[in-house]
Amino acid sequence: MKKNLFWIILVLLIIIGACFFFPGFLGGAVSYKKSAQVINTSLPEVKANPITSNKAPLDVIAYDKKLNEIANNPPDPIIYTTVKTPGKDKNGKAITITTKVPLDPQPVKTHLWPVKTVYPNAGALLPFNRIVAYYGNLYSTKMGVLGEYPEAIMLEKLEAEVKKWEIADPTTPVIPALHYIAVVAQGAPGDSGKYRLRMPGSEIDKVLAMAGKINAIVFLDIQVGFSNVQTEIPLLEKYLKLPNVHLAIDPEFSMKTGIRPGKVVGTLDAADINFAANYLANLVKENNLTPKILIIHRYTQKMVTNYKLIKPLPEVQFIMNMDGWGGEAKKIGTYKNFIYPEPVQFTGFKLFYKNDILTPGTTLMTPTTLLKLNPQPIYIQYQ
Repeated sequence: MKKNLFWIILVLLIIIGACFFFPGFLGGAVSYKKSAQVINTSLPEVKANPITSNKAPLDVIAYDKKLNEIANNPPDPIIYTTVKTPGKDKNGKAITITTKVPLDPQPVKTHLWPVKTVYPNAGALLPFNRIVAYYGNLYSTKMGVLGEYPEAIMLEKLEAEVKKWEIADPTTPVIPALHYIAVVAQGAPGDSGKYRLRMPGSEIDKVLAMAGKINAIVFLDIQVGFSNVQTEIPLLEKYLKLPNVHLAIDPEFSMKTGIRPGKVVGTLDAADINFAANYLANLVKENNLTPKILIIHRYTQKMVTNYKLIKPLPEVQFIMNMDGWGGEAKKIGTYKNFIYPEPVQFTGFKLFYKNDILTPGTTLMTPTTLLKLNPQPIYIQYQ
């Protein structure tokens, strides 16, 4: 009897000791099940990033000051007025002396930039930072630099561009970005008949993993073809809920006329853009996120219709991205003709490593040159 009691006590002591030193001993099955749920999720782990987790209150004075800086408006011309005063000539004869003097006070000239819109929520990336992005698709070496090179080389090249911008404008921190085409317009209708191909989640996950290595943010780009933003954006919701993932929509491949992509330049209306913005805004509210960025590509007037009806929101920051290619004069002309005159909020500028230098003797535009633009682009995209 005493022997049995001894063994019972010993077993109890072993069990108590195991529970003490290994808390999961009795609950191992439950812990494993929970771990399996995390492992099986299709979303990669997102580590805390100071860029996307900063929710310090907005300094509106600093915000307005920075907006004026990047507006880069030329000095207002001095307005003169004519003043007539009595006087005498060298012979003592009475004359009227006419003099031009600066008008006081000088009239204030109204500029298109900076745009007066709502202030963003706390944690907004713009305008306090500049974003420098690599664009492309992992399935293609011809759609942009993001898919052209092996990962290590691509990231190294991106970091080199980031450093160039940091040197050119030391007052504006630079955030690297990967701009991935998640829905690609097609020349053929495909099974859906929509002339667009959705990328699998596994490819998006690869881009997110790459971005994590250099603390970059990610843009998912949508070329809808015969589909529409109302259909395509919600399909990316699980990614857009992530704090480091933002959205871009491309009017060039939004084919509202029934002509296939690549034959004519497509278009998006303010209603499409507002849908995208409102969708992002709801995600920001529901998931307690810092403001999202929405990029709209543009290089013609008709690519974006009814721009005055686009409504900036505290939860979403808009970038109109100048997407045309060619030599420096052509690109600056496009910027002045289609981006400058129809202000929404912020601007971007796209540089093509190959197409911009097709003409012999031309070179890729430099950060120094782009910083002379009115307004200065806050988003720079390399393809």
